[in-house]
Amino acid sequence: MNGKHFLTNEGLEKIKKELEELKTKRQEIASRIEDAKSLGDLSENAEYTQAREAQSFNEGRIAEIEEIVKNASIITHQAGDTITMGCTIEVEGPAGRKVFTLVGSEETKPSEGRISNESPLGKAFLGRRSGEVLEIKTPKGMVTYKIIAIL
Repeated sequence: MNGKHFLTNEGLEKIKKELEELKTKRQEIASRIEDAKSLGDLSENAEYTQAREAQSFNEGRIAEIEEIVKNASIITHQAGDTITMGCTIEVEGPAGRKVFTLVGSEETKPSEGRISNESPLGKAFLGRRSGEVLEIKTPKGMVTYKIIAIL
């Protein structure tokens, strides 16, 4: 999973906060495991099994977030006439006018117009200019978009 993780400053702070919360949760899970061990036979101890699964998930997420933070590349949008990471753009497509912001995959939220640079739309918009009309292959088929403005 090594490689750059594109994040806004806001996104990086959010993920660092999650990391701190997960590290705090470590002690709680360790206590649950110790309590479950004190109940005796571990082979039929559901609480012990659940606590170990929670510990495994928590540690996996901590490792994942630490890797993201270590390889974070901060997105800084610079005004210009070409679409780059961090840009907010207005486009006209099959569903009318929409506003998208190009972000890294860690911050993607299509319902809020935050699309990944790795998505079909994000890839197609990068490097383009206002006024261009694009035909983009999406999972739902070919879609035409006109770039109205780089905001």
